[in-house]
Amino acid sequence: MLLTRIKGPRDLDRLSQEELDQLAAEIRSFLVDAVSKTGGHLGPNLGVVELTIALHRVFDSPKDKVLFDTGHQAYVHKLLTGRQDFAGLRTKGGLSGYPSRAESEHDVIENSHASTVLGWADGIAKANEVLGREDHHVAAVIGDGALTGGMAWEALNNIAAAKDRPLVIVVNDNERSYGPTIGGLANHLATLRTTDGYERFLARGKDLLERTPVVGKPLYETLHGAKKGLKDFIAPQGMFEDLGLKYIGPIDGHDIEALESALQRAKRFSGPVIVHCLTQKGRGYEPAVQDEADRFHAVGVIHPDTGLPVSTDAASWTSVFADEMVKLGKERKDIVAITAAMLQPVGLKKFADAYPDRIFDVGIAEQHGATSAAGLATGGAHPVFAVYATFLNRAFDQVLMDVALHKCGVTFVLDRAGVTGTDGASHNGMWDMSILQVVPGLRLAAPRDAEQLRAQLNEAVQVKDAPTVVRFSKGVVGPAVPAVGRIGGMDVLRAPAPEVTRPDVLLVSVGALAPMCLEIADLLDKQGISATVVDPRWVKPVDEALAPLADRHRVVVTVEDNSRAGGVGSAVAQALRDAGVDVPLRDFGIPQRFLDHATRKEVMAEIGLTAPDIARQVTGLVAKLDGRYDSEPAAAVD
Repeated sequence: MLLTRIKGPRDLDRLSQEELDQLAAEIRSFLVDAVSKTGGHLGPNLGVVELTIALHRVFDSPKDKVLFDTGHQAYVHKLLTGRQDFAGLRTKGGLSGYPSRAESEHDVIENSHASTVLGWADGIAKANEVLGREDHHVAAVIGDGALTGGMAWEALNNIAAAKDRPLVIVVNDNERSYGPTIGGLANHLATLRTTDGYERFLARGKDLLERTPVVGKPLYETLHGAKKGLKDFIAPQGMFEDLGLKYIGPIDGHDIEALESALQRAKRFSGPVIVHCLTQKGRGYEPAVQDEADRFHAVGVIHPDTGLPVSTDAASWTSVFADEMVKLGKERKDIVAITAAMLQPVGLKKFADAYPDRIFDVGIAEQHGATSAAGLATGGAHPVFAVYATFLNRAFDQVLMDVALHKCGVTFVLDRAGVTGTDGASHNGMWDMSILQVVPGLRLAAPRDAEQLRAQLNEAVQVKDAPTVVRFSKGVVGPAVPAVGRIGGMDVLRAPAPEVTRPDVLLVSVGALAPMCLEIADLLDKQGISATVVDPRWVKPVDEALAPLADRHRVVVTVEDNSRAGGVGSAVAQALRDAGVDVPLRDFGIPQRFLDHATRKEVMAEIGLTAPDIARQVTGLVAKLDGRYDSEPAAAVD
């Protein structure tokens, strides 16, 4: 096999055109076989095989910087840079599903949030200029979906301002992000895809006119002077060139020879150049090509021959939300939904099918989505903006200044909240309950099970004068966790025996960690430590009944699937101080560090967020209060 002989990018230089085509076929076969066993981003990588080969033949990585926006399409890049052991892809100790600086000097950026690569490229190109590195080049690969993000256009505006600073922008145009790319930019790129390039037209005209006596050459020069108007008539790539960017394309993104030619021309140019490549997501794998939803953007473990899942999961948090949204849409005509290019992943496909006039896909533009939601609320609708928890970080200012300041009734639904695991540091939704704590008037719900998700979503959309947030985990929703009582707005999940006048521990359980907290209480009970377990349901604002309840206990413990810094534990501690309740409090959550990719269970064990770890530390704390030191407290979580 040719692939096994590729230890680094320069090994590609010795291959003939026929061998390069063979290598591309081998890579596709390898990806289908490997990713079907582990799960991962399959469709995007099948679409960039030839493009990645051409990039590494034209550019000399790592001296030249080859950058990938989002990075989920970097599997081919990994294979060509010496990483061909995919057995542990996205598992602890194995390859990351995104570029990783720890893995290779060829990986430059590993932030897997979209639309950022052009900002990185602009900065690296500026550094090359400042430091006089004239033999260093920058090539940034960005998808047509990522070009819908505002950051990309902010960067383009700056890149275009330096007409003599070399930088190659490769637009990987497959008409999709997760699903089909939408919006005005998508329509523009579609026009470019279906229109013959004016360069061919002009070249033929030049050849003809220069052979015409007397008037030929002057006429050609006149036409060339009118190039802008002619260009817009024949192929409207003028949008890019109006910014000062040289445009090459569209290029067949599966023709290695054509790609190399275009990239070589772009590399030789002394300023910024856009190379527009047309690719097919899922290319070479029929189950992916036939999947209209997202062309196998991301898959679990599948049968490689059929593309069908090996096992069918139980109901997920996302699917519960999806069904409840359809129900809400039927009950209320003012309910509308917003997605940032992730209709299917966040569970809004059913709503879109049922109410196509009430769904708005804003593209990869969370900031715009939040402000547009504020406008919808101001206009009398109630928008539900469903987004991954980690991506809401990008729209914080808009949540604060546009939605909250204007007291707009907007509901944000945060999928993949807490530890998500296999997608690594940038995809863990571990900051939302911290950053949203500072937003005045905002109300935040963390449902513990499917029933509570449905109930709290209904409660959220009733609020008309403030933003509301409902957050839930990735994966399968657990069994129902019934309440045994209610104190204020809080559900009591476990009460101590009636004869216990002052229980030892008040355990405040946040969201999906309720089963773990009940397990902690069981473990404490075996040590003779009594515990009350409550689910606040709405963790912001802190329920007024919590402080007096805490005052009737010896210790307060909070457990949350969120950063400890500024999270629910911190808010509870502040509420207790404000109420004059002087009770020891321990907060358990995610430490302030970026977490390596692994399964959710492995990550939770690594950071000490498990029932035995927490029970051991709480036992030590109670023993210390009792003056008993026979049980040494464990080290802090972080």
